[in-house]
Amino acid sequence: MSYITNTHYQVKTPGGWQNFDGIKKAVRTGLYFLTCLSGKTLKCTSEHKVKNIDGNFIQVCDLLPGDLLLDDVVLSVTKIDIASDNEEHVFDLINVENGRQYYTNGIVSSNCAFIRDFDEIWTSLYPTLSTGGNAIILSTPNGVGGQYYKLWTEAETSTNDFNPIRLPWTVHPEHDQAWFDKETKNIPKRKVAQEFLCDFISSGDTFLQPSEFDKLRAMIRPPIERTGPQNAIWIWRNCEETRKYVISSDVSRGDAADFSTFHVIDYETCEVVAEFMGKIPPDKLADLLFEYGKIYNDALLCPEQNTFGYFTCTKLKDMGYPRLYYANNNGNPFEYRPINPEQVPGFLTQTKTRGQILAKLEETIRNGKLKTPSQRLYDQLQAFVWNGSKAQASKDAHDDLVMSIAIGIWLACGDGQVGNNGMDMAYAMLAATSKGVRLSTELPGGIDEVRPVQNANMQGFSSYNTAGRQRIKPGSTLDFSWLYK
Repeated sequence: MSYITNTHYQVKTPGGWQNFDGIKKAVRTGLYFLTCLSGKTLKCTSEHKVKNIDGNFIQVCDLLPGDLLLDDVVLSVTKIDIASDNEEHVFDLINVENGRQYYTNGIVSSNCAFIRDFDEIWTSLYPTLSTGGNAIILSTPNGVGGQYYKLWTEAETSTNDFNPIRLPWTVHPEHDQAWFDKETKNIPKRKVAQEFLCDFISSGDTFLQPSEFDKLRAMIRPPIERTGPQNAIWIWRNCEETRKYVISSDVSRGDAADFSTFHVIDYETCEVVAEFMGKIPPDKLADLLFEYGKIYNDALLCPEQNTFGYFTCTKLKDMGYPRLYYANNNGNPFEYRPINPEQVPGFLTQTKTRGQILAKLEETIRNGKLKTPSQRLYDQLQAFVWNGSKAQASKDAHDDLVMSIAIGIWLACGDGQVGNNGMDMAYAMLAATSKGVRLSTELPGGIDEVRPVQNANMQGFSSYNTAGRQRIKPGSTLDFSWLYK
């Protein structure tokens, strides 16, 4: 592979003639041949991307006959096997300005703006750093997954030595809103988020809609304090004496790829006031939850009960934490104390309950009720996609914060709690539908006498003679046999 720097030429793009940094040349033995309905053709590698009618870039190897490109229709895609002794050179442009796209044989293609095979390159470079070297990595996000995404997420959680710095378009002193509106006018929202806002955008069908991401992005702000193990606890608001809090948690083993997480949520406002994301054993997580539960006014603790979470839940119970969530609470989870000593606290995530809490999370975000300033949670939600009928993290991504906040929102804003008004209404509905017997002496409202309705079939009355009307004292007997005829 070789690289040629460019300083003299421009390339034609959908936005006009643009500058680019250079040309990369490589040798390949396996290529694809793309033919379009208009007669345009393109010979390229399998990972070469072309723009479709929706504004997304699709790898040529994933195209099918009939697929709609930006200005054409796919007629056929054929794989070409080239003998090893007859290798062909392929070329790619590096860093085309304003959109990273250009025309190749009249077809809009995506240029290379990142180092291909970076995973392998990084593996060979890392031993140099371990002997005292330094590295600065600059890149726009290129979706979720891969070595760069891994390095970034680890830097945010302080599990590597990199310092993560985001530089969105707003940091440029010469760029204002008018510039931004002009530059992004004809670019899909996903590309705007990725190229201008430093967002990691998954290529899948995201769990949230773009408008919902806009709401969440506007709330993001740095924490007022970073503390705890590896400074992984982010705090935005300290405890207020009069507030009630819920702490939800997703538990992992502590030494694998996944993270343990928790959220501290204001019970009345659904505002995330603190968050943890780190690698810690389940028993140590219990200690951390106990500590922050006490800090936040004996918050209602609700770790996920599944697998490793069982150890966290049982340790919290053994430690005597005063306020744990039990699934069969009596409508007030803050005050419930289990009668059965064998009962285990926590939230049990199953297929049904997982769907319920995620549906409540989506609803709460869509309606603008959830207030979360967390950049880490925002990044995970971007990689949380639909895989068929199941929402889950994309390949190489994480959903630990997503599941933690879903449990917390279900408790604070959803069906996990029933307020006093809800309980009163439930009791009233039950009373209204119950069956009971009341004697004539048990009259409501303190009434001590009753005048019967005139009816010709009632003993002692005639429809033509009302002289027999009288007041009936409570306890008097009337003949109601006519009702049964």
